[in-house]
Amino acid sequence: MQKILGIPRNVFFLGLVSMFNDFSSEMVQSVMPLFLTTVLGAPIIMVGVIEGVADVVASTLKIISGWLSDKFNNRKSFAVLGYLLSVITRPFLILSKGYGSVFALRAIDRIGKGMRDSPRDALISESTTPETISFSFGYHRAMDAVGGMLGPLAALAILSATAYSYKTVFAVAFGVGLLAIISFLFVKEIKRRDTAVAPRFDIKMLRSNHRFMVFLISVFVFGLGALPLPLMVLRAPEIGLSKATVPLFFFVASISFVLAAIPFGKFADSFGKRKMVSLGFLSAFFAYSLLVVGHSFWTLALAFIFIGFYNAATDGIQRAMVVRLVDPQIRATGQGFLNAAVGVSALLAGVIGGWLWTYVGAEAAFVYAAAMSFSGLILFLILMQVRFRE
Repeated sequence: MQKILGIPRNVFFLGLVSMFNDFSSEMVQSVMPLFLTTVLGAPIIMVGVIEGVADVVASTLKIISGWLSDKFNNRKSFAVLGYLLSVITRPFLILSKGYGSVFALRAIDRIGKGMRDSPRDALISESTTPETISFSFGYHRAMDAVGGMLGPLAALAILSATAYSYKTVFAVAFGVGLLAIISFLFVKEIKRRDTAVAPRFDIKMLRSNHRFMVFLISVFVFGLGALPLPLMVLRAPEIGLSKATVPLFFFVASISFVLAAIPFGKFADSFGKRKMVSLGFLSAFFAYSLLVVGHSFWTLALAFIFIGFYNAATDGIQRAMVVRLVDPQIRATGQGFLNAAVGVSALLAGVIGGWLWTYVGAEAAFVYAAAMSFSGLILFLILMQVRFRE
């Protein structure tokens, strides 16, 4: 297997694809709330509605695209089409005259995400060896996070230099997104070696994959407590810290994720994926607990370091676990179900956490998150012993 800097060739270039795409995407997303409300005059509630609907669309399509990828034994074409759909929406934002058009473009962008993620993850799993699969996913997620950090910084620099020209941000984002498509030229399709045909699309396709279903339930229950980061960082001004510290906590969570993703992936390959996922769940529990009791900058900083560790210990490694828990002919479908479970539970967590924060208090939201995290951890450990025995 050909490697670049010790990384399988396909995985290396798929990492570049994700880095450039997230760089481009986060340039747009970091300015979108201000663009919608100050330029297009959208009510604040529309920001939440647009994001909520977009995430539901993406989560649903991840299952369907995964199944289609399995059925036609093709990963690259679906992934390229998905990335292309997302990238081509960005220049049309320049022409937007109202938030209705932004809503439509955002939906198309998320359709692209729904189409690409599951086939891409299956391609990553088929481009590496079982001994290094967690490392490969860790590298990919780290590159994704690097792009996610650079995008907002670039958007801020452009807005500062152009007297808040959102059109310039969207134009540059489109150019960076094209680099993601170009990187795909160096990615090779890998056909599945077995000749088994993907089963008919229904829930019964998972009947013979009991361990995966158990794993999925655990991830979903845990995800019900996974509060969205934009909500969590509001804890800073809520306890009296300056609003200027909010972006810093975003950065702390991102940098800890980037630094930990690859080492955690190597650890998972050497000592066990389930152990690392368990440690990730435990890290989230510690983070939410600190956010309940913390009233200082350093306590919050430590909490967001733990959040970064949680993401590094679960995001890519859960994807790597899917490969071992489902039949080869539904590998991309399995990735789709995992992505959907994480996405839907995160949406519910945001709604529940936001409601608790608004009507009960911030502490109630974090107590809820800590309780669900701990419940998910215990459920995972119990079911792991019952169903995950080799």
